[in-house]
Amino acid sequence: VMILEGWTLNQIVNNLQNELQFDSLEIINLFRDQDFLKKNGINSPSLEGYLYPDTYYFFVGDNPKNVLSQLISMHSSFWTNSFKNRAKKLNMTKHEVVTLASIIEGEAIYNSERAKISAVYHNRLKIGMKLQADPTIQYIIPDSPRRLFNRDLKIKSPYNTYLHKGLPPGPINSPGRNSLIAALYPEHNDFLFFVATGDGYHTFSTNERDHNKAKRKLQKLRKKIKRKNKK
Repeated sequence: VMILEGWTLNQIVNNLQNELQFDSLEIINLFRDQDFLKKNGINSPSLEGYLYPDTYYFFVGDNPKNVLSQLISMHSSFWTNSFKNRAKKLNMTKHEVVTLASIIEGEAIYNSERAKISAVYHNRLKIGMKLQADPTIQYIIPDSPRRLFNRDLKIKSPYNTYLHKGLPPGPINSPGRNSLIAALYPEHNDFLFFVATGDGYHTFSTNERDHNKAKRKLQKLRKKIKRKNKK
């Protein structure tokens, strides 16, 4: 059974239901079962972010508790003493690191950019600037993923990083190893902004003026593609 990086709990439910014929309601209940969470050492309201992306092998007839425990165990095994100490050095809890890693997972396509994206968010957190992370909006809209509109950025939710400063209450997906490491080891830079370039990469800026230039460039590209598709 494959659990992919960036999958939300809902996507994991669908996958386990299809691959292992599990009852979706039983899995959903386990996701928020506080006794089950405590038993597996999870200090969070749900399992969002704590099911490690990887390829797993299970026995026919394995039950949901067994399967989820293995996914949690793989996540726990990531946390070596070195990574735990690094989180302490950043003055972050494990939960905060996983939360930030999930945002990086939602933003980055290429590994080469993960540490740079991480730095932008670390830099914003340091100066008390809102994260304004689009993946947190995708998490709270019912018809995700899609292009976001201004009205989406006004949705009242503790996960809306356009409205609230700091990290959201918890992870928004299951971050993989590369995103977790990026959250722990951000690149050293002064970037505060980034915008997509249309090819999976991003343009990074230290100030709003350059950021707006990059945004206009992306808008021109989108219009060009739209005109091309109409022909």
